Amino acid sequence: MNDHDSIRPVRWLDDGGVQLLDQRRLPHRVEYVDCRSAEEVTTAIRDMVVRGAPAIGIAAAYGAVLAAAAPDPAAALARLAGARPTAVNLRWALSRMARVSPRDRDALLNEARRIHTEDVAANRRMGELGSALIERGRAVLTHCNTGSLATGGYGTALGVIRRAWSDRRLTRVYAGETRPWLQGARLTAWELIEDGIPATVLADGAAAALLRTGEVGWVVVGADRVVANGDVANKIGTYSLALAARAHGVGFMVVAPTSTLDPAVASGEGIPLEWRGDDEVLGMAGRRIAPPAASAWNPVFDVTPAGLVDVLVTEAGVVKRPDTDSLADLMAGHGASGGEMC
Repeated sequence: MNDHDSIRPVRWLDDGGVQLLDQRRLPHRVEYVDCRSAEEVTTAIRDMVVRGAPAIGIAAAYGAVLAAAAPDPAAALARLAGARPTAVNLRWALSRMARVSPRDRDALLNEARRIHTEDVAANRRMGELGSALIERGRAVLTHCNTGSLATGGYGTALGVIRRAWSDRRLTRVYAGETRPWLQGARLTAWELIEDGIPATVLADGAAAALLRTGEVGWVVVGADRVVANGDVANKIGTYSLALAARAHGVGFMVVAPTSTLDPAVASGEGIPLEWRGDDEVLGMAGRRIAPPAASAWNPVFDVTPAGLVDVLVTEAGVVKRPDTDSLADLMAGHGASGGEMC
């Protein structure tokens, strides 16, 4: 089976460092940034050289290896932890790295590599579980980028789409452009085409009209955080897609590893949402398109209430209409063989 999987955005260099595929340059240039210190990894995460919650966590884990050589390792780790506030995988990965002796570089590197390997394995499991839910002969719509570029490899939501395409379930893959950074148009379309899957890009504002046609069976998205009651923080525009999907009877699937689940936060009201500068909305490709006096409202993420989520796919199992009880059951059973409907 062709699993359409050839891209890896994060690599550990044999001579000691982290190599990141610079996602700001895609699709026009394929360039890598080599980070030799935890500070350089922090800057790369903050400046979106690497993005996507799982990929950020993996990069941070390797950054923790480099922090061991910093003059003040604790301060370096604190700065690394603050690079992006919304993606819970960043905090999760650093918490896991903190269980290893900060003076044992080999053990730190082994743990970071385990985090990376486990992420790819989890993505493949989620791809298998999510693909099985997609009816043959329908299209899917996805948002932002949730593929190899956003993870250790294969992808979360795009992993489901990869597997469904390999299983010949899909007629077409639609990718919303994802303003203002255009991760759908620049990254998802590039990644799909690189791996031999045709991609059709649409303006974010066209999504509801597409769903009304009846061609799309599922909207499939990832998540930067899923909290205890099942509310989902994801790229801005996810909430409006969930509303449109519900209005048109289209399934809404969230695909996220258990490392993205945050049971310590009760609901979406407690999720810290990142905001970015006005220029991202008021311009495009480095050129101002709005009048000089205009301002912008530019949240990076929104929160989709659990009531709009038809199914949550994790490597530990599939939860229909997630809520506090079903997510608690999922996490309590994590480590057993997944795949059951909760």
